[in-house]
Amino acid sequence: MSWIDHWEPEKPEFWENKGKRIARKNLVFSILAENLGFSVWVLMSIVVVSLGSVGFDFSVGQQFWLLIVPNLVGAALRVPYTFAVPRFGGRLWTTISAGLLLIPCTMLAYAVSTPGTPYWFFLLTSAAMGLGGGNFSSSMANISFFYPEGKKGLALGLNAAGGNLGVAITQLLVPIVITVGTGIHLAYAALIWMPFIVLATACAWFFMDSLTQAKPDGQSYRLAMQNRHTWVMSFLYIGTFGSFIGFSFAFPSLIKISFVDYKGWVALAFLGALIGSVARPFGGWLADRIGGAKVTLGTFVGLAIGSVGVIVSVDAHNFALFFGSFIALFVLAGVGNGSTYRMIPAIFRTQSDDDKSAKRQAAAVVGIAGAIGAAGGVLVNLVFKFSLEGSKTLTPALTAFLVFYGLCVGTTWWFYLRRNVFAARPSLAYAGV
Repeated sequence: MSWIDHWEPEKPEFWENKGKRIARKNLVFSILAENLGFSVWVLMSIVVVSLGSVGFDFSVGQQFWLLIVPNLVGAALRVPYTFAVPRFGGRLWTTISAGLLLIPCTMLAYAVSTPGTPYWFFLLTSAAMGLGGGNFSSSMANISFFYPEGKKGLALGLNAAGGNLGVAITQLLVPIVITVGTGIHLAYAALIWMPFIVLATACAWFFMDSLTQAKPDGQSYRLAMQNRHTWVMSFLYIGTFGSFIGFSFAFPSLIKISFVDYKGWVALAFLGALIGSVARPFGGWLADRIGGAKVTLGTFVGLAIGSVGVIVSVDAHNFALFFGSFIALFVLAGVGNGSTYRMIPAIFRTQSDDDKSAKRQAAAVVGIAGAIGAAGGVLVNLVFKFSLEGSKTLTPALTAFLVFYGLCVGTTWWFYLRRNVFAARPSLAYAGV
């Protein structure tokens, strides 16, 4: 097994002569595996739109449960996946986590190809797709060990954006692939990923490395969980990443349900996830220049305005406004993802005189917030489900989101932008929060 015992990325000579090459190699294959994880995680978001075309007549509520379950499982797996890298090593765990993606693909191919497949098996298949959602945390944890502090931001940003792009890739390719030939072939939605999963698994095993210094740090997690800012930032991350992943799962179905005459536009649903993914690094870049809290507050104001746009579009049955408003929501959620992640190390740098401890706690908070933020996607789809079942319209759901974004605006201002906050702890302003 390719274990590396000596790893000192903070030393310039070591980094230039050896470390940089190894770190970049591991980053490339990490992005490949994580991208496939996201691709499989959101696969049901496209499949569910076409289930009726191949003889599976599920209600709106049943369809949304097929979207909620992978989100829920993926969020739950992010915590144990974070600890898996120190336990098994980055190389072995990336190999395992990538290979596990073959399970939901095989189950989906069987489910859609077998007439009369029961609904419970589709639910089980959706749950298995959640395996792809856990990959984000283990991938981010693994790559963080390879890079020096001054270069982690870019590396983790590329890793995160590369994973998020898997959502857009799935929503772009699957509608095309399943229509190859005559009719709808939903099995292709699963089969298309299998060769790439095998490739990613092989690349992880033969080319990646494990670091012996990547050890579990339970103390940092305990300290982080006792800090109120952990939960404040997790709440805000529900609003940013929860919105991004929740809308990504729901957007194709919302187009089909709310605008039947425009269901052909489902093929363009990938644009939301694509633009949102690309916007994520921009959010971090902008936060570096004007402050993470200011950018985060601005994104929540924008998300509230975008929600109003969707409400108006639904009431007026204006598809152009509906589609445009949702694209704006994706962009703003992506920017907010970057700015909130930028805030975490800045905040914890002010919480401790021990710089090493502060960095470890910040890393722990990234894992905790990542899991809670992903769970926000579950809430988004639950709200859509109850709204469509209860009132047959999206307006109650969007009104709930509008209120929530208002709470996020107030929370961001209260904890990080009030004048009294800076008076009590000027280091927050210095840190660029």
